[in-house]
Amino acid sequence: MAVLKFRIYFEDDDSIYRDVAIRHTQTFFELHEAILKAYEFDNKHKATFFRSNDHWQRGREISLEVYEKEYKAQPLLMKDTTVGNEIKNPGQKFIYNYDFNKNWSFLLELINVSKEENGKLSYPATVRSEGIAPSQYGTKGLLGEKFADVEEKYDLTQGAEGFAEKDEEGEDAGLGEDGAATDEEEV
Repeated sequence: MAVLKFRIYFEDDDSIYRDVAIRHTQTFFELHEAILKAYEFDNKHKATFFRSNDHWQRGREISLEVYEKEYKAQPLLMKDTTVGNEIKNPGQKFIYNYDFNKNWSFLLELINVSKEENGKLSYPATVRSEGIAPSQYGTKGLLGEKFADVEEKYDLTQGAEGFAEKDEEGEDAGLGEDGAATDEEEV
């Protein structure tokens, strides 16, 4: 059974991406769920894929459901459409839009086709992550909740013992006006 590997770029920054492996017989709905899981997004909003070309132009739509909007052609439905069925060339591209209010966009590019499955993986699977994923509902700090715990425990707002504030111990504690050590005291 063929395994397709897609590189899924966050549209605003191509240094942020996830590689997702999926069987060619699995559906776009499963790919949709795998992308959300890979980027740590919830599954509460509308979504759609577009088949694309090398210039990232939108083609045939593969939608989560039929939405109340004008369609040039009736969309395919994610649950009824297998991924392998929509691969038209070796570097096939898709555009994935999620949450039409926030308009999250991801660019998918087929980067590998393998005939052998990895027995250790449950498909679809995220096989590589690069960069810090954007936060779906706000800011996501590099240190996250762990830093807040450290800050509370050690009260990092107070000066630490043994470190003088400027002009607290003589003239900058043995430093001249330019910040270099004076002759009186070697640092």
